[in-house]
Amino acid sequence: KNLSSFQQHCTSQRIMILREQEVPDGEAVQPTCKKSASLEGDRANVCLLILLYLLQGVVLGLGESVPMVLQSKGVNYNDQAIFSITAWPYSVKLLWAPIVDAVYSNRFGRRKSWLVPAQYLIGITMLCVSYRANAWIDDPAGPRIVLLTVFFFLLTFLAATQDVALDGWAITMLKRENIGYAATCGSVGQTIGISVGFFVFMSLESADFCNAYLRSEPLPYGVLTLSSFLNYFGWIFLMTTTLVMLFKNEETLFTDEEHSLGVLDTYKKLIRIIRLPAIKTFSIFLLTMSISFSACDAISWLKLVRLGLDREKFALATTVIIPVKVSLLLFFWKRMTGEKSMDIFMKIYPLRLAFNLVASVFIWSTAQMLMGLDVPSYFYGLLILIYGCIQIASYFMMVNRFAFYTRTSDPALGGTYMTLMNTLSNLGMAWPNSLVLLLVDPLTFSQCSTDAENTCSNSKWIKECAGECKTYVDGYYVLIAICTVFGLLWLRWAIPTVRELQRKDPKEWKVSSGSQKKSENSQFL
Repeated sequence: KNLSSFQQHCTSQRIMILREQEVPDGEAVQPTCKKSASLEGDRANVCLLILLYLLQGVVLGLGESVPMVLQSKGVNYNDQAIFSITAWPYSVKLLWAPIVDAVYSNRFGRRKSWLVPAQYLIGITMLCVSYRANAWIDDPAGPRIVLLTVFFFLLTFLAATQDVALDGWAITMLKRENIGYAATCGSVGQTIGISVGFFVFMSLESADFCNAYLRSEPLPYGVLTLSSFLNYFGWIFLMTTTLVMLFKNEETLFTDEEHSLGVLDTYKKLIRIIRLPAIKTFSIFLLTMSISFSACDAISWLKLVRLGLDREKFALATTVIIPVKVSLLLFFWKRMTGEKSMDIFMKIYPLRLAFNLVASVFIWSTAQMLMGLDVPSYFYGLLILIYGCIQIASYFMMVNRFAFYTRTSDPALGGTYMTLMNTLSNLGMAWPNSLVLLLVDPLTFSQCSTDAENTCSNSKWIKECAGECKTYVDGYYVLIAICTVFGLLWLRWAIPTVRELQRKDPKEWKVSSGSQKKSENSQFL
């Protein structure tokens, strides 16, 4: 029976809310009020979540650093497109998320049943591959793209499985009034982890950086190699996972519906979730939102390396952005994770779109700035400013989305709800990036100055050119223009759509449990 909404004045320690309840006939409605956010009793949980997201971020950051290393080895954009497949497990993890939600050991813990094995396998895989990683990268015939892709695909698959379990655990680990901190924990943890796997690794792997800042006597290699980095973090994963397994108890709050849902039931409910009108509309939003930025994000920084910028200098120049991003998030987190977080997303989007043009102009002028032996001092300042603005805008937009996910997710199927939205978001970023990497070479028209039949379309033909490879049409700039125009058109649809989605009743995001037949065969290990 639907009852009218009610309001109640709360004390200074609570806030007033408006809530519609359903209660059986004859029962009194007990007004409730929502506690204001306080970390009292949740500080240890926040630290643990940040640590676990940090480990996940290390895997992601390492996956981002390898394309830079490959680019410095002279691979073409088609090879980069093949390696970009390693990001796809995050985009299709919805396929096994219901299994993670429904199959578990009640005694061991619902989320730990998957998080612990996934992290153990990540550690073991890192240790095993650490013995061959350097040989794959430095193969005289060229980097072993297929082997590297298979290895990092496996690592990302395991990290995606850990992410499914961790997203669900974050919802139940924190108090309900602190659920907004889940977005902050995920963003801060992943950012630090990605910086370790990307910026720290590339800097310490560089002989020039280590000789300039860390050594008194120069050596021809860096402090770290890919193999040693994998070895170190393989052990860190194993030790951290063991501590979590032994000392962190999972307090699972079951509902009758959770007890009743098996694997097939969860897939059936997932299908019902996807069929919800609100989810359908939001799915289109998530799958198309990143098309506008794909050329800028996937190609720009690889093009800098191709133009002659040392990858370790790129890593060093952009390291200063990390503390700025984290500090800004901590300062603005209440606004970023508020009830209208997607309004902020839509305000940032046009600014982010404008940086497509800013980045392309910077890339165009980089060739002239890097021609001399001495790179102008202002070059790195411009790099930090442009790259920093793009990263901070993308970072805030991610937090806005994550906060929206936590508010619309059903705690009874937290892992599946969160994973559905995160999966659609990741898929919306992955498929445009892979597509533009495949298109950039076909849309580029070059010719060898001494051989009209040599189009300089791959590394072999470039080496065979006795003269100079002249580019008449650069596919990068063509794709930047196409993506930017698409973004302007997309905004006309997205702005009113987001407003409508935020006005929807929370019940429109959830499948009614009353209409679903309860299954008697729960899937417990």
